[in-house]
Amino acid sequence: MGLLNGQTEAAYYAGSDLGGYQFTSLKTVIEQFIIAYVGEGKIIPKVRRPEVVFHAQRALQEFSFDVFKSTKAIEIQLPNTLLMSLPQDYVNYVKICYTDNSGIQHPLYPTRHTSNPTNPKQTGSIGNENFEDGGIADGKIDLESESDTWANYKALVPSENQNNDYDYDDDIYDANIGQRYGLDPTNAQVNGSYYIDEKKGFIHFSSNVSGKTIVLHYISDSLGTDDEMKVHKLAEEAVYKYIAYAILSTQSNASQGVVLRLKKEARAAKRNAKLRLSNIKPSELIQSLRGKSKQIKH
Repeated sequence: MGLLNGQTEAAYYAGSDLGGYQFTSLKTVIEQFIIAYVGEGKIIPKVRRPEVVFHAQRALQEFSFDVFKSTKAIEIQLPNTLLMSLPQDYVNYVKICYTDNSGIQHPLYPTRHTSNPTNPKQTGSIGNENFEDGGIADGKIDLESESDTWANYKALVPSENQNNDYDYDDDIYDANIGQRYGLDPTNAQVNGSYYIDEKKGFIHFSSNVSGKTIVLHYISDSLGTDDEMKVHKLAEEAVYKYIAYAILSTQSNASQGVVLRLKKEARAAKRNAKLRLSNIKPSELIQSLRGKSKQIKH
């Protein structure tokens, strides 16, 4: 029985599900798993459907982090507040860039030497503090107030944007001797920096990227919406093995020999899926190797 639903080519190209054939919905994966793995005389004699659904969703989450190509991207025009809200389905970031007028993305770098600590509403002198309503006195902390630490950081124009990047070959060579010793590459650039405050759900940026188009590349767990809950066909078998192992490993009466066998099969299937989805093409690899003798500039 064919997998295509009889849709004509004209209807396909005029529709909104372009490229959808490479995926299988999670609902279909669950139904096919129950048919193939659950029943009398099979690996799993009996299991409840909600348990299969739970482990299928966990498989989708785990595979999204290091197997599936689940990276998303969102862009905003950075306002004067220098704040960007984390996306609704954000799990972790891949990279953050700003886009120039040519559409080229320039990487920003995380700063490790500042933060946005909590700033309770405070009055009075040091050692004689009186906290206002909403402060620590009421057992609460005002999470919306901005700390002086971050306010000072974002108000500062980075030194990289002010100092001249002198050339060693000119007449001021002697002034630069030893000046670059111990230089941190994170700060040796003019693109800008950022700090992610995961507790409050904001990304804070340095002042030199104000008004620019910011692009956030981030990882989701593929469980945000029903449309996202689908498995790539190159990793479908690995998901079946993961679910089978996860179910049997939680059953007290399961044979340990079968559990260990499924554990090995699940690991092997996951590695195989990762290789398949790495999408290595011989022609592209050859093209990259042709430049192996070229000097790499950082």
